[in-house]
Amino acid sequence: MLEARSIVKTYTIPGQETITILRGVNLNVAAGEMVTIVGASGSGKTTLLNMLGTLDTPDSGDIMFNGMPILSNGGFTLNPKALASFRNTKIGFVFQFHHLLSDFSAAENVAMPEFIATGKLKPAIEKAEELLQSLGLGNRLSHLPSELSGGEQQRVAIARALMNSPMMVLADEPSGNLDSKNSRILYDLIAKLSKEHKTSFIIVTHNEEYAATADRCLSMEDGILH
Repeated sequence: MLEARSIVKTYTIPGQETITILRGVNLNVAAGEMVTIVGASGSGKTTLLNMLGTLDTPDSGDIMFNGMPILSNGGFTLNPKALASFRNTKIGFVFQFHHLLSDFSAAENVAMPEFIATGKLKPAIEKAEELLQSLGLGNRLSHLPSELSGGEQQRVAIARALMNSPMMVLADEPSGNLDSKNSRILYDLIAKLSKEHKTSFIIVTHNEEYAATADRCLSMEDGILH
């Protein structure tokens, strides 16, 4: 489903030498596969997620998504409008901090990606409510983020990531702010959703215990993926 080849990314800090963050990373991910990536801070994990999610461009490399070239020799193959549409409909994002909109309810937060894509609020809200109910949040539909626990906030964030039925979800330390009990619940939920929805998950985490429960656990060291 996803094929990344020879991804290289460097940064030049003014007054300092160029730093290579990714050193020819290769990655294949199958449909419905849950892949975790562990590694020390600064090893390039989040940078790689940004490349795979088309949030940033590498210096060189290629990315194929379900057989379609998205990035070729370090440049996007889609124009900005088409790329934004691709990102909104094919990829879901979950971050360490949930990034929910504080003035909107759980259902409204989850509905946002589909509302942006279609401009139709009512069906988006209805779909969001069904999704939240399936994640055990049927009694939290109208609650604001501040009225939810940390675990509930992350489940809402996962629901939002799944709203447009993406083929791939990228998660950057999704349990970073949760205790061990809620972290376990979150990873079990992701594993279940990956199989039920045939959605691929690529998860960056420091927690090697939970990382080991994935279909594959990879490690990033000094910009190289093992």
